[in-house]
Amino acid sequence: MTKVYGQLAMLGLMVASLSACQSIDTARVKYVKETTSTESNALIFCAGTEQCEFERLDETQIIDAQTHRLSRQAIQQGIVRLKEKSLNDPNPLFLSVPTGQHEVVIRFYPISKDRAETLHVFHNFNAKKHYTFKMYRDRSKHTGSLLNVSAPDPLCVDLQQAQKSIRRFCKPYNVLNGLGEFVEQKI
Repeated sequence: MTKVYGQLAMLGLMVASLSACQSIDTARVKYVKETTSTESNALIFCAGTEQCEFERLDETQIIDAQTHRLSRQAIQQGIVRLKEKSLNDPNPLFLSVPTGQHEVVIRFYPISKDRAETLHVFHNFNAKKHYTFKMYRDRSKHTGSLLNVSAPDPLCVDLQQAQKSIRRFCKPYNVLNGLGEFVEQKI
């Protein structure tokens, strides 16, 4: 019985320390200030799932895939902003990036926190524009064989600029192996 209480106490300490780290990171992000050079940046959001994370912007790591912790480098460079009250809230972060072409890597969790769908996008971001990567299931009508009709609906991500979809990436379900890749679709 003592062993069980010891394990519970240790688990409680680990949860408390992780929560404390999240609180410290939340405070650091809250104090990222806008400067005259960042006022014209593009703002990048993600939506559509309970949880999505920005993994990387160009070569800068943002959120680690294993620990789900915000990198100190991303905070120091001032590219992350907090749109919610805490990092524990769903989709709490957005990016503030300089104008120009950037590679953005985003992890979406459409089903659970254990299974991520990763999207890599190169895009030329314009000054003072709002962009949103929004994931959804394409629920279009299927025709054809029973095998094709029974496959899950494809996952899609729209890149929206000011609420208008400008690019679309879909990941169709492959009936042979179950895996697929995000492929850009024509809008």
